Amino acid sequence: MFELKHSATTGLVEQATFMASPNCDDRPQNAFPEAIIVHSISLPPGEYGNGYVQDFFCNQLNTDEHPYFTEIGHLTVSSHFFIQRDGALTQFVPTHQRAWHAGESMCLSKPAANNFSIGVELEGLDTGSDGYTDEQYQTLKELIDCLRKEYIEIGTNNIFAHSDIAPGRKTDPGPYFDWNKII
Repeated sequence: MFELKHSATTGLVEQATFMASPNCDDRPQNAFPEAIIVHSISLPPGEYGNGYVQDFFCNQLNTDEHPYFTEIGHLTVSSHFFIQRDGALTQFVPTHQRAWHAGESMCLSKPAANNFSIGVELEGLDTGSDGYTDEQYQTLKELIDCLRKEYIEIGTNNIFAHSDIAPGRKTDPGPYFDWNKII
């Protein structure tokens, strides 16, 4: 694999494809990344590689293309990063800004995890037994290592599942996510 490089100036990982999402804003004063939140998403659920996730995070999802899209088309969400099944990395929000990925949450004994976290979405299904690919784990591990160089507050114990910070509300990345592959 390659070594990812993050720019403190731009908040971008230079090897990632950047697609600017409008669904972000400034972090609160004195807030900085202290945690990484791992999510999963596929649109429609269980379908991969079609570009719908990218459209969704950029508010360009055509709700006429699938019945499920009419249910979610009004949502304004984003993530800092999205890792496709083949390991391709897309960035939607610079890391120094707040992406809208965690929703109502509690992390590190603090509410509103979006304020101090970096969201990473894996293309997958939290209930799907197909799990995640080796390429995704490799890219995720490289990304975590890269971000830890810039944000030293993100320690080994500061990587969380979405289900950890929003229990009862979220289940991703699900039981098929292998935490041992990113340690």
